[in-house]
Amino acid sequence: MNYKAVYPQEAINGHRAFIARRRDLRPSEEYRTPTDQEWQEFLGHFEHRKVALGTCGRSYATACIHEHSCLRCPLLRPEPTQRPRLLEVRDNLINRIEEARREGWLGEVEGLQISLAGARHKLAQLDQIANRHSTIDLGMPSRTQP
Repeated sequence: MNYKAVYPQEAINGHRAFIARRRDLRPSEEYRTPTDQEWQEFLGHFEHRKVALGTCGRSYATACIHEHSCLRCPLLRPEPTQRPRLLEVRDNLINRIEEARREGWLGEVEGLQISLAGARHKLAQLDQIANRHSTIDLGMPSRTQP
């Protein structure tokens, strides 16, 4: 076994050398300045990330593989302000499942149950977000006499 002391400058130089080697392996045209059209397309991607229930987290230049069924998509980050709407969607799904069962539409029941599970998951996400950002009153400290 060997022991090696690593100093900050040595780590920085090693990282810079690694980046330089990686860049040498990539095509040089990837490091050019983007055209105005390319830049506008890139910025436009972020405008398309905003959806009714929140923000879609899919990567730039990737299509929505979930066919915009955001309720089922793990990449949707719901907005806390959309909680009432999400509750409406959940309640509507419950009613539609009951109707589908009554009518014998078993395939419809299955798909609606997947969406209902997604709605419940998004509501749980909102609960986690709310709990993370809640404030706790610690009270006013009092001074004790020695």
